[in-house]
Amino acid sequence: MPRYLYSAIFYCLLPFILLRLLFRGLAAPNYRKRWRQRFGFFTPPESAKETIWLHAVSVGETLAAVPLVKALQVKYPDHRLLITCMTPTGSERIAAAFGDSVDHSYAPYDMPDAVARFIQRVQPKMLIIMETELWPNTIAACHQRQIPVILANARLSDKSARGYARVRGLSGPMFAQLTAVAAQHEDDGARFAALGLPADNLHISGNIKFDLDLSAEIRQAAESLKQQWSGENQRPILLAASTHRGEDEIILQAFGQIKQRVDNALLVLVPRHPERFNQVADLCLGAGYNLARRSCNDSVEQADILLGDTMGELMTFFGACDIAFIGGSLVSNGGHNMIEPAAWGKPTLSGLSVFNFTEVSRLLAEAGGLALVEDAVALAETVIELIENPERAQQMGQQAQQVAEANRGALERLLMVVDNNLGL
Repeated sequence: MPRYLYSAIFYCLLPFILLRLLFRGLAAPNYRKRWRQRFGFFTPPESAKETIWLHAVSVGETLAAVPLVKALQVKYPDHRLLITCMTPTGSERIAAAFGDSVDHSYAPYDMPDAVARFIQRVQPKMLIIMETELWPNTIAACHQRQIPVILANARLSDKSARGYARVRGLSGPMFAQLTAVAAQHEDDGARFAALGLPADNLHISGNIKFDLDLSAEIRQAAESLKQQWSGENQRPILLAASTHRGEDEIILQAFGQIKQRVDNALLVLVPRHPERFNQVADLCLGAGYNLARRSCNDSVEQADILLGDTMGELMTFFGACDIAFIGGSLVSNGGHNMIEPAAWGKPTLSGLSVFNFTEVSRLLAEAGGLALVEDAVALAETVIELIENPERAQQMGQQAQQVAEANRGALERLLMVVDNNLGL
């Protein structure tokens, strides 16, 4: 009964969901495209291969899925992979990372008819959902058709767990129908179990984001970029990655304080969402800074700030910077992936909102590889200290890298879960 009520509410809200797509399409035109796919009207290319369906809601989950997808392609060459997402930026990342080696579509809205239509057309052998993108009708439809559903690299914060507990009549059956959950940490696993996941379906695999691969190609690109940005004067480079609305102003305030002590510092500012690129550019110019834009291939020689207004380069930027600040953490967004700068051996900074990466932030902070700052003043003071004490910065980066190296192996454990449930 709760799921029927949920479905009825979803149908009632549909006009407002479509209006929101139209509104977002004003800033990001791709939101106005491919609407039919969101209602399950997707026909994959003809193939004799069975399909493994992997869902990664947006950019972060897509990037986390890259090593998994590549491993699945090697391990199951007789299967075709279909990757779905919900956002245009996630779609762009899928296309950039995998090209036509995978099928790709927007995921259907979680309405019974759209989900049924999509499954009928795709006929997936298995559904792998990245992290915590749980939809009751989608999971129920797979369960009814005996399609295994694996929640991969799963995490569940206290806040999210309390939210699911408030609608236990809807969420309880959903968790009970999950074939397997490969959780990042025991605390995540305990929360899933408390919400109704059968004990036999729980596996603690670790975080596959630790298993990223820094290829020789990306290392060379990062070194070239570092030389270009640093110049002959070896300018210190602060990267502010994946920033959110309301956070850029704090970073610009901190940068003003940094410039008073380190006049030649360069800030590389990368907003999380492409539709905000121009807005953030205006903020930088309004604050009186000389601005260069990556999309225009501007020289940074006379610039105070380089706006990272391109897609797919953030990993290279981490390799090219001296200090990395992870956005979404000075505002209440829960932070973003701090494993990437750690893998590069970079001293890493974050705000206090890190509930999306609770365990990772704890590991890095306890090892001395991550500094948590609460405001612009603390951010500026920490950056200045690291710039003026390069030995401390190097030590902090090494400590972060040691944590990244010590926690590899989650991907192999996750693949074992997939193998045990694919039914081959």
